Amino acid sequence: MDLQGLAVVLRAALSPVPDERKAAEESLNQFQYAPQHLVRLLQIIVDGSCDMAVRQVASIHFKNFVAKNWSSNEHGEAQKILESDKSMVRENIMGFITQLPPLLRAQLGECIKTIIHDDYPEQWPGLLHWIKHNLQLQDQQVFGALYVLRILTRKYEFKSDEERTPLHLIVEETFPNLLSIFNNLVQIVNPSIEVADLIKLICKIFWSSIYLEIPKQLFDPNIFNAWMILFLNILERPVPVESQPSDPETRKTWGWWKVKKWTVHILNRLYTRFGDLKLQRPECKAFAQMFQKNYAGKILESHLQLLNVIRTGGYLPDRVINLILQYLSSSISKNSMFQLLQPQLDIVLFEIIFPLMCFNDNDQTLWNEDPHEYVRKGYDIIEDLYSPRTAAMDFVSELVRKRGKGNLQKFIQFIVEIFRRYDETSIEYKPYRQKDGALLAIGTLCDKLKQTQPYKSELERMLVQHVFPEFGSPVGHLRAKAAWVAGQYAHINFSDQNNFRRAMHYVVSGMRDPELPVRVDSVFALRSFIEACKDLNEIRPILPQLLDEFFKLMNEIENEDLVFTLETIVDKFGEEMAPYAIGLCQNLASAFWRCIDTSEADDEADDSGALAAVGCLRAISTILESVSRLPHLFVQIEATLLPIMRRMLTSDGQDVFEEVLEIVSYMTFFSPTISLDMWSLWPLMMDALNDWAIDFFENILVPLDNYISRSTAHFLTCKNPDYQQSLWNALSSIMSDKNMEDSDIESAPKLIQVVFQNCKGQVDHWIEPYLRITINRLHRAEKPYFKCLLIQVIADALYYNASLTLGTLYKLGVATEVFNLWFQMLQQVKKSGVRANFKREYDKKVCCLGLTSLLGLPADQLPVEALERIFKATLELLVSYKDQVAESKKQNDAADDDMDGFEDDEDDEEEDESDKEMGLDAEEGDEADSLRLHKLAAEARGFQSNDDDDESDDDYSDDEELQSPLDEVDPFIFFVETIQAVQASNPTRFQSLMQTLDFHHQAIASGIAQHAEQRRVEIEKEKLEKATAQ
Repeated sequence: MDLQGLAVVLRAALSPVPDERKAAEESLNQFQYAPQHLVRLLQIIVDGSCDMAVRQVASIHFKNFVAKNWSSNEHGEAQKILESDKSMVRENIMGFITQLPPLLRAQLGECIKTIIHDDYPEQWPGLLHWIKHNLQLQDQQVFGALYVLRILTRKYEFKSDEERTPLHLIVEETFPNLLSIFNNLVQIVNPSIEVADLIKLICKIFWSSIYLEIPKQLFDPNIFNAWMILFLNILERPVPVESQPSDPETRKTWGWWKVKKWTVHILNRLYTRFGDLKLQRPECKAFAQMFQKNYAGKILESHLQLLNVIRTGGYLPDRVINLILQYLSSSISKNSMFQLLQPQLDIVLFEIIFPLMCFNDNDQTLWNEDPHEYVRKGYDIIEDLYSPRTAAMDFVSELVRKRGKGNLQKFIQFIVEIFRRYDETSIEYKPYRQKDGALLAIGTLCDKLKQTQPYKSELERMLVQHVFPEFGSPVGHLRAKAAWVAGQYAHINFSDQNNFRRAMHYVVSGMRDPELPVRVDSVFALRSFIEACKDLNEIRPILPQLLDEFFKLMNEIENEDLVFTLETIVDKFGEEMAPYAIGLCQNLASAFWRCIDTSEADDEADDSGALAAVGCLRAISTILESVSRLPHLFVQIEATLLPIMRRMLTSDGQDVFEEVLEIVSYMTFFSPTISLDMWSLWPLMMDALNDWAIDFFENILVPLDNYISRSTAHFLTCKNPDYQQSLWNALSSIMSDKNMEDSDIESAPKLIQVVFQNCKGQVDHWIEPYLRITINRLHRAEKPYFKCLLIQVIADALYYNASLTLGTLYKLGVATEVFNLWFQMLQQVKKSGVRANFKREYDKKVCCLGLTSLLGLPADQLPVEALERIFKATLELLVSYKDQVAESKKQNDAADDDMDGFEDDEDDEEEDESDKEMGLDAEEGDEADSLRLHKLAAEARGFQSNDDDDESDDDYSDDEELQSPLDEVDPFIFFVETIQAVQASNPTRFQSLMQTLDFHHQAIASGIAQHAEQRRVEIEKEKLEKATAQ
C-alpha cells in the first residue's frame, strides 16, 4: 500500500460509519507486516501538511505495532519487521521528535522507549553519539536530546551490577554537557515555562542515573559540588509568581512546581540512600561523610524555609510537603541534624506538622461532594505516599520513638490543651478540626502510649473523656475519627469492662450513621473490637444486625478492608456462623460480581475493586472452613458459587485463580458427595493447566486429588468426558516437557500416586504408560526431592500390583537400573547421619509398602538374592520410619505442653506475638482443624516440596501427612503379614531367607514383629475409642 492509499485507509478508520471503520481496520491489519508499512506510517506522522486526526491515528497504530512486534522473538519465530525497516525507523525517528506537537511526541516517545529497551546498545550504537551531538546544539535540538536521554537513562534506573554497565558510558559522555546546559538555564533571568521543562528533564535524567548507585564521575567533589550548587539554587529560589495557575489541581502539575518536586526528590534520595554514614563500602562511606558535612544541613535549612510558606498561608504542593517531611523524619535519628532541627522543633511540630494533621477545607469539600472518593483516598496506600498528613504522622511517630524524652510529654501536653479548650468552648465555636487532628495524633501514637507510663494507665480515662463524646458529635468527621481511635485502642486492658462494651456499641451504632465515611471507619474499628472481645456473648445478640449493616455497606463501596472485618467475625464465631453461611456466601458472591463488573467496565480504574474481589473470595473460603463439619450446607451453597468457579477457572480468572481453586478444594472435600455440576469444573482446570496455569499446578493438585479420592467410581467409569484420558494427556505432556524445571512439576508424580492409591485393581492399563513417563523423567531429573517423588510413583505402583509393575519394569528394560538407583538413594546419608532422601514419614511409608509388596512375589519373579536385598533394605527403612514417627510424636507432645502454657498467659501480648512468629499459633476447634490441615493445606505438608532441605543438614518431618488410602495401612503389620504369607506358601523359601540374615538383621526383624503386634493392639484401642466417642 502506497503512502496516499495508507492515508486514505487511516482516514476511513475515523469514519462514524461502523462498516467503513471495520473495513479500514481490517485493511490495516492485512498490510501491517508488509515491507515499508512501518516506515510509511512514520512518514504520515511527521507530515505537517497531513490532517492532524489522520496523523494521530497513524501514531497510535505505529506505537501499538512497535510495542507488539519490535522485540526479538524468544521462540525462534520469524521476525515480523524487516531489519531494513527497523534500521530506517531508528535512523529517522529521532530527527522528528522535536518537530511534533506534544500529543504525537508522546506516542513516538513510547516507541523510542520500546526500541531502546530492545536495541540499545547492540543494535543502536549510534544513539549515544546522536544525543551527545544534539546536546551541543541549540533550543529544540537540545530539548530532543534531553527527551531521548531521559528515556535512555530510565532503562537503567532499577538495573544493578552488570546490567547497569552501559549507563557508565552514558553518564561519562553526557553529564559534562548536561551540567553546562543546567548552569546556563539556571542563570536565565525571568525564565519561561519552557526553561522549566528543560530543567525538569535534566532532573529526571539525574534521578535515573543515581537511583541505585552514584556514578563514579560524581565521586569527584568538584563535579558533585557543581551539581549541588545548581540543585540548592533551584530549591531556594522562589517559584515565579507570574503565569502560575490559580486552579489547585493544575497548579501542582505546573512546570516550575514539578522542577521543585524533582529537586527535593533528588536531594532526599542522595541523603537517605547515599548520605548515611552506616554504609559499609569505603567509597560510599567517604561520600556519605562529605554529603553530611557539606550539604545535609544546608538542605535541611532550605526545607525548613520552604515549609515556612505553608505556616504563613502560602502554597506548596502536597507532594513537595510530603518529601520535605520525609527528609525531616530521616534527620531525627542523626545527632548533628537533630541539633540543627531542635531550635525550630516547636514551630515545626505545633505550627506546621499539627495543622497538617487536622481536617481541612479540601477534606470537607471531598466529604460533602464525593464521600466515596473520600473513603477511597483514606484507605489507599498509594495516596499515603503523596499525602502531607501521612508524612506528618510519620514525623510525630519517629520523633517520639527516637527522641521521646521530653518531646512526647511536650506533644501530649499540647494535645491535652486542645482537648481542654475544645471542652470549654461553646458548641458553635468549638475547634472541631483541631480536635480531629488531636484525635489523629492520639491514634497515631497508640503503640508508644500503650507502653509508656504515666500515659499507659490513663488511656481508658482518655477514651471515656475525650473520644466517647464524639460518637455523638454533630460533625461527621469527628464521629468517624472517634470510631478510628476507638479501634486503635480496642486491645488495651479495660479496668471497667463496661467501657469496652460502650466503645464497641458506639462503633456498632456508627455502622448505621447517615455519613458513608463514618460507617466505613466504624466497620474497620469493629474488626479490632471483635478480635479483642473475650466474651462473645457481647456480640452474639447483635450478630444478625451486624451482618445486615455490613452487607449494606458492601453494596455501597468496594474495599478489601471491609472483607477483612467479615473474615474476623467468621473466624471468631466458627460454626456459629452456620445459620448465616448461605446468606453470607450469596452476598459475597454478589459483591464479587460487582467488583468484576466495575474493573471490566473501567480498565483504568484503581486496584481497589480487584483487591476487593480477591477479598470476597477469601472471605467465602473462610466461611466454608468455619462450617466444614456441616456438609449439608455445602450442597445448599454450591449453586451460588458455581457461576464464579465456572467463569474464574478460565483465563478470565487469572488474577483470582488461586482463591477460586481454594473454594473448589473446599467444595470437593467437605460436600457429602461431588455433584456432576462440580465435576463439570474438571475440564476447565485441565484446560487451564495445559494452557497457562502451570504456575498454579500445586493449587490445582488439591481439588484433583479430591475428585479422584472422593468420587473414584465416577472418575473411573465416566467416558464423556473421559477424566482418566484427560489426566493422562496433561501429565504425559507436562512430564515430557524439557523446558519445565523439576520444581515446576512436582505435582505431576503426586497425581500419579493419587491414581494408583485410590484406584487399586482398576487401572491396570495405566500402569505401563505412567511408569514409562516416570522413568523417562527420572533419567533427566536433577533435584533430589523430585527424584524421590518419581521413585515413590514406582513404589506406589508396586503396592498397587507388584507382579504387574515388576513385569512392566522388565519389559521396559529398566528394572535393574531402577532398583539400583532406589537402593543407592536409600543408603545416602548426610554428614549428620540422617537420610539424604525420602525424608518425610510419608516418603518412607510409601517406600516400605512398595518394597514389602515385592517380598510376596514367587521365586520365578523374584530370585532369592533379590529377596534378601529387598528384605534387609525394608527392615532398615521400617526402623528409620519407626524412629521418625516416635520423634514426631515426642515433639508434638512437647509442643502441646508448650501451647498449654502459652494459652494460660493471655495477658502477655508480646509473648503471644512471638509465639505466632515461631509458628506456635494454635487454632481453636481441634477436629475442624485436623480436617483442614490434612487436606486443604496439604500442599504445605504432604504435597509440599522441601527444596531447602537439599542443602540442609536438618532432618525433615512432615508432622501431618496428606490424607490417602495408605493412612489405613500400617507398614509394620503389612510387612509381618506379607512375610507370614511367604512362610505359609513357601516354607523353604522363607527358611532360606532367614538363614541369610546376620544377627543384626535377625534382631531388627524380631523387633519389627513385636512392634507390629503392639500396633495391632493400639489400632484396636483407637477403633474402640472412636466407636465409643460416636
